[in-house]
Amino acid sequence: MGVSVINRAKLTPAQARALFRDGLATPTAGWSSGFTQANLIIVPKEQAFDVLLFAERNPKPCPILGVLEAGQTSGPLLVGGDIRTDVGRYTIYQNGVLVDEPTDLTDWWRDDLVTFIVGCSFTFESALQQAGIPIAHIEQGRNVPMYRTNRRCAPAGSMAGPLVVSMRPIAAERVADAARITARYPAVHGAPVHIGDPAELGIRDLARPDFGDPVAVADGFVPVFWACGVTPQAAVMESAPPLAIGHAPGHMLITDARDSDYLVP
Repeated sequence: MGVSVINRAKLTPAQARALFRDGLATPTAGWSSGFTQANLIIVPKEQAFDVLLFAERNPKPCPILGVLEAGQTSGPLLVGGDIRTDVGRYTIYQNGVLVDEPTDLTDWWRDDLVTFIVGCSFTFESALQQAGIPIAHIEQGRNVPMYRTNRRCAPAGSMAGPLVVSMRPIAAERVADAARITARYPAVHGAPVHIGDPAELGIRDLARPDFGDPVAVADGFVPVFWACGVTPQAAVMESAPPLAIGHAPGHMLITDARDSDYLVP
């Protein structure tokens, strides 16, 4: 069920979601060019307000693009889709512990589950590529590397945890361009939160990401870090609600929204 680099970029969101519904599980960087990808955090209605407040207090890592009400499985961002099946792989947490990584949520779904659709930095990668800035994890066929940091998010109710960041090596002479381009996408994490020395974020080894895959950093390239939508899952691990569901890092929901919808002129 492989999909070539060229073909996956040309797939419509509905076509991509159909492949995942049929069981394909793969990172989605570079898929459905021009369409917005998103993170997921799904919790019982009892915990939903805390998640909403956590996102409101931490908009950089948790920019909400949409919310599906309790039990709702589709909406304007995935018309005709099904949130239970249309992501390649999910994560299931019970009391903060990762207990399963299924390719669909059929066995876990409940009518009280509320879905938060959160912006993803994959959205601005096309703009970076169009500006001639290569994306290492796409070129190297890897999942984007993601790291827990020593920066704390603002707590909200039962939710507390560290900021998670994604990293892309950028040629030193293009760092300012990358920052300027991504700043125009505030709904999908916007400008970098850190440039340069990973130790300042408490990251000891770029070759050992907490999520995703390591990528090679070529000579003359600088590690650049953006806030990451896996942050709510890190908060779930720390705060240990009875049940929470996310996307497997890098395996995003491909929505019907266009990247240009979130571009600030």
